[in-house]
Amino acid sequence: MKDDKQFEKDSSAEHVDEYLQTLGNEDARELHYYSQEQPFSSEEMTRLVNEERLNKLLAQSDEFLSSLSGELRDFDD
Repeated sequence: MKDDKQFEKDSSAEHVDEYLQTLGNEDARELHYYSQEQPFSSEEMTRLVNEERLNKLLAQSDEFLSSLSGELRDFDD
């Protein structure tokens, strides 16, 4: 009888249940963490963002997308 109880305690279902409970707790902690974030005001964003660097990155992404679009058009032909 004792062996049966030990088997039940060490069963795969028990481990899966414990793991799922752990996942649920981690998700709850993560959700709680992100719910405490405060949005940036427009003044804070202006102060924090390097506008020159942002514009360079946007230009690079525009060039990349244009290049990619050209490659896709060539692929269709």
